[in-house]
Amino acid sequence: MLLAAQIVTALVALIHVYIVLLETALFDTRGRRVFGLSREKADIVRSAMSNQGCYNGFLVAALAVGLAHPDAAIASAFTVFGLACVAVAGVWGGVTVKRSILLIQTLPAVIGLALHFAA
Repeated sequence: MLLAAQIVTALVALIHVYIVLLETALFDTRGRRVFGLSREKADIVRSAMSNQGCYNGFLVAALAVGLAHPDAAIASAFTVFGLACVAVAGVWGGVTVKRSILLIQTLPAVIGLALHFAA
């Protein structure tokens, strides 16, 4: 069960690496298309999206520490914190931005939390 939890946690981290890239380095190309923004709207929200990408990077960092820290208690704390933050952010995004965020972001995080606690 622990291995399944770690695999799902790594998947959530990778999803967020991609989100970070979409919101920062790839925003003017792929990011704009994925988020369905016209060039004009992208110009308006570019700096806010970059800032949001920074926060998503912090989620990736928490999950990475959770996956890599040698102390099991510390690893568990970072994993739970990271997955819980992703789940809450996903619910908020699903309510305020786009419903599909619930499937892309929230569901994997909740599955990861369930597997983590089951392990």
